[in-house]
Amino acid sequence: MSNAATFESASASASPQDGHRELHGRSDAPPPSPGVLRGLLREPLLHFLVLGGLIFAADAIMHPPAKDEKVITVTKALRQSFIDTFDEDKQRVPSEAELQKMTEAWVASEILYREGKLLGVDRGDEMIRDRVAFKLQYLIFDQVRVPQPTDEQLQAWFAQNHERFDEPERVSFFMTPPSDEATARRNLDDIQAQRESEELRDQTRAILDRPVPSLADGFGQSFRDNLLKMPLQEWALLQSKDGWHVVRLDARKPGAPAKFDDIRAEAAKIWHTEATRKQAWEAVSRLKANYTIRYEP
Repeated sequence: MSNAATFESASASASPQDGHRELHGRSDAPPPSPGVLRGLLREPLLHFLVLGGLIFAADAIMHPPAKDEKVITVTKALRQSFIDTFDEDKQRVPSEAELQKMTEAWVASEILYREGKLLGVDRGDEMIRDRVAFKLQYLIFDQVRVPQPTDEQLQAWFAQNHERFDEPERVSFFMTPPSDEATARRNLDDIQAQRESEELRDQTRAILDRPVPSLADGFGQSFRDNLLKMPLQEWALLQSKDGWHVVRLDARKPGAPAKFDDIRAEAAKIWHTEATRKQAWEAVSRLKANYTIRYEP
């Protein structure tokens, strides 16, 4: 999984609980001084420039590391995260014995992580690299603060993106499996004469309420255009990108433009997600300015 792909999905998939599970207990960088820390807290994104390429220092920002590398601290917040994630349905909390088992498992994992880092087993490991990158990515998203858009901003954004909310035209049709043109013509003759085989009837698909904008990607532009020209309830030959079919267009449902007042809350949520992602990428771009990227020929 690439970092870019991870960034695209992070704002939807990274939850506060995920952050607690990932970020507690890693103690690999020296603690920042109180004066520096206060300055960084006043400038939430500035610290990424200071960190530069020291990706493992992300842990130190979320919680101060222990001075002794051999000291492992099980914080109250960490124990609470075990309780919160024990039962997603919140039907019960873990017993003391269960909580102790989870804590011991986490401590064992932390020991293995630290010892493995000392041995350098993380170097060159894509899974470890991606997990650490995800932790820093989560930290970046957590630091971004996007103000609520004004009504004018949201309406302007909706005007530029209304097709994402419009109800598209939909079609329903039947189609036989792909074949060569000669076979499709024989199938058409059999269907029109009502002598098609039971096998052909079983293989004929019913496509119901398919959005018209998706037809080109699924079947090809020519198939889409010719399907929309067909009269209703008549079998005909159509060629898709997979081969020839016998097709019958059964219904067309017109689309409807979205009304801003009906989708205001959804539009505001999407706007906020995209604005957050944009600011996060800007932070990464500022980090990237500290690096020289070389591509081997």
